[in-house]
Amino acid sequence: QPYQHITARARVPLSTSLCPPVELAGHVRRAARHAFDLATELPLRATMFTIGVDDHVLMLVLHHIAGDGWSMAPLTRDLSTAYSARLAGRVPDWAPLPIQYADYALWQRDLLGDEDAPDSLAARQLAYWRKALAGLPDELTLPADRPRPPVPSHAAGAVTAGVPAELH
Repeated sequence: QPYQHITARARVPLSTSLCPPVELAGHVRRAARHAFDLATELPLRATMFTIGVDDHVLMLVLHHIAGDGWSMAPLTRDLSTAYSARLAGRVPDWAPLPIQYADYALWQRDLLGDEDAPDSLAARQLAYWRKALAGLPDELTLPADRPRPPVPSHAAGAVTAGVPAELH
């Protein structure tokens, strides 16, 4: 069962590796294939590849529960801020966040109320959707190019198509 676990003063594991430049791509591929054990690990890892005296590559690997496309911009912005500050011999001067996710979750719980209380917003929303979706089939029969197999294979295919310059 997924749940939020807030770890005070968590330290992202950082491994270091001496890496000749010609071997960097292979090292990065291997580091990217890390399988997280979410029962014991944070869903974020960092590896610093040293490829020269003053030449390093920092690689972050995030489990999909720790980051998505929207969270990459703030993460890279914070890394850039931290890197710039450290180059200048300073500590990054971040302001405390005005609100935490836990604050939002508590606000939402207060707003929605108990779903078992008939007059709560949560109960009204659940009742609306139960009524709106009542009687619908589990699967819609939509036109398809071939019938579904009895057991889903979850295999995917690829379609390659060229778009001429004048069209795009």
